Amino acid sequence: MTINTAVAADHNAPPITAELAKFVAEHRSQGWSESVEHEAHRTFLNWLGCAIGAARHEAVESALAAVHMLSPAPQATLAGRAERVDMASAALINGISSHTFDFDDTHLKTIIHPAGPVASAVMALAETQNSSGRQVLDALVLGIDVACRMGNLVYPEHYDRGWHITGSTGTLGAAAACARLLGLNAQQTAMALGIAASQPVGLREQFGTMTKPFHPGGAARAGLMSALMAKHGFTSSPRSLEAPRGWAQVLSTKYDWREAQDELGQRFEISFNTYKPFACGIVIHPSIDACAQLRAQGVKPEEVQSIELRVHPLVLELTGKKTPQDGLQGKFSVYHGCAVGLLFGRAGEEEFSDHIVRREDVVNLRNKVQAVVDTSVREESVHVTAHLTDGRSVKVHVEHAIGSLQKPMTDTDLEGKFRDLSDPILGAARVNDILKSCWSLGTAPNLQGLLALLKP
Repeated sequence: MTINTAVAADHNAPPITAELAKFVAEHRSQGWSESVEHEAHRTFLNWLGCAIGAARHEAVESALAAVHMLSPAPQATLAGRAERVDMASAALINGISSHTFDFDDTHLKTIIHPAGPVASAVMALAETQNSSGRQVLDALVLGIDVACRMGNLVYPEHYDRGWHITGSTGTLGAAAACARLLGLNAQQTAMALGIAASQPVGLREQFGTMTKPFHPGGAARAGLMSALMAKHGFTSSPRSLEAPRGWAQVLSTKYDWREAQDELGQRFEISFNTYKPFACGIVIHPSIDACAQLRAQGVKPEEVQSIELRVHPLVLELTGKKTPQDGLQGKFSVYHGCAVGLLFGRAGEEEFSDHIVRREDVVNLRNKVQAVVDTSVREESVHVTAHLTDGRSVKVHVEHAIGSLQKPMTDTDLEGKFRDLSDPILGAARVNDILKSCWSLGTAPNLQGLLALLKP
């Protein structure tokens, strides 16, 4: 067998591992603007609502049953559940829960859902460390910055190859955040990043199955364990991220080192976080928005002969399931998204339930949706034409969907989403108290009050 030892590589890469480790370990607490600080609170609130909302989903039940076979020590809280498990398992389960509805935050430049891995790891560790809310937010901002900068560095080639970028970068973000929370120095943090670099999680083949939400959960657990191992002296290569056989050059054919370095400590990637109004893959959102606009303009489902979409190629690659059979598959069907957008004017978790996916009127309307790839259409845009039975055609063009950076969800919108997800699990009165705790997290002496509220 011939072994290829001549794979092209950059042998002169800058010391990205050391630079990011120093940044995470030494950047001053709350060393950012008020807008970044506010976005950190919004990110945490949105992550927690998603985690609570899916707390009783069958994916969470299955994963928790497996965890219980390990007889975990009751160290940490599971959002929306009465059980307590060890902190590594809590990171796993809360990460799975937060991503199960596909309703979590999105860093649009890379399609990373950064809070899932990072917040899930931080929350589990913070409980056992009795960390303050300030320490939690510092770790969240810095961990997300590492994950998204590394995503910027390799996107889109890394994603196009088939990696689920949320999991593959999430291990690094979770490791960085936990290293910060543990108070590791720069050298120890570099070791944590190196250990995490050997554990990328997630293949896009798994989209539409329970294994997709496993990716942020698995990344949270791996990142947490990486930081704990580094704390106790476990070693790794000090060039794990940038070396010729390191994370970036092995996982991608693109590695733009400047993306990790430029404005480090001045520009924070959490500033570019967005939050979903619709519980599905982000590339479907413009189409749902457009079909909801058709409904608002008076177009009725029974009048529709066909709905024609012109979309970016990634839309059909990621969400081209024409005949989804359950809710998880429905989240990756632009056809289903359009149908519920027109029928209900919304696309929350209920519209992606198994029941709705199989409902006759939904299926009938879904079958009338036709999608055509148009390379001139951007990922965040769509052109929709509804052809009606009376011969009329109604057109809608969405340049940027609701929930994008250009049309962001307000704090009030986020609270409404949180209530929709959490009220059925914990009750409206308790949810009111959780919301207050989330908005004041930065001044909380610890998380004990919030954690007590998360148990049903």
